[in-house]
Amino acid sequence: MKQSSLHVAIIMDGNGRWATDLGLPRALGHRAGAEALRRVVEAAPDLGVSTLTAYAFSADNWQRPQEEVDALMHLLAWYLEDETPRMLADGVRLSVIGRRDRLPPRLLEAIRAGEAMTRACTKIHLRLAIDYSAREAILRASQSFGGGTITREAFEQLLGQENPVDLLIRTGGEQRLSDFLLWECAYAELFFTRVMWPEYGAMDLRLALDQFRKRERRFGTVPDAKARPASQERWLH
Repeated sequence: MKQSSLHVAIIMDGNGRWATDLGLPRALGHRAGAEALRRVVEAAPDLGVSTLTAYAFSADNWQRPQEEVDALMHLLAWYLEDETPRMLADGVRLSVIGRRDRLPPRLLEAIRAGEAMTRACTKIHLRLAIDYSAREAILRASQSFGGGTITREAFEQLLGQENPVDLLIRTGGEQRLSDFLLWECAYAELFFTRVMWPEYGAMDLRLALDQFRKRERRFGTVPDAKARPASQERWLH
């Protein structure tokens, strides 16, 4: 049965390597990655995803060559300018998480316009992480209250968390979180694939979600013995 409120997070990895393997400039890999994001956003609602958080640019990515950083900033601005009308028509709400004080003016304006225009959309919530670091987000949240006791719910509001991540997907063959949504992924299921992000599409997302729905999520509890597969019973005697 399709679930209709899943939060899927994606580390969109492999753009540069994909382009290099094809003898293309890395910037063309990032452009192909933007097209892959469009495909995934279009497919996600019909697969039961209500929130999609995509890692577009990490705080550590500023350490890349300046030419590549400039190309990424240009691409992100272009993507938002080009996609916002489409998102509005398709019911996609856009939010951007991460720092904004280091972003160029054109990108900042594209973010403000995109968030404002799509605020009332309800089909799917697309959250782009730009200049994002989970550790910095946790540190800032912890510094924003003046002592005393704080509840988990209040702290999550300070983090800007909408709902916990159900499934985290990383493309490109690497198997690490890379400072992405560390708090929100406390009980997320992890799915790693060798598929490079520019080649990722609806069928890849469906495969990850099919595997996710076969997993038993216990959140620290003991599984129901009646529901436990018979193949597991022999290990309990």
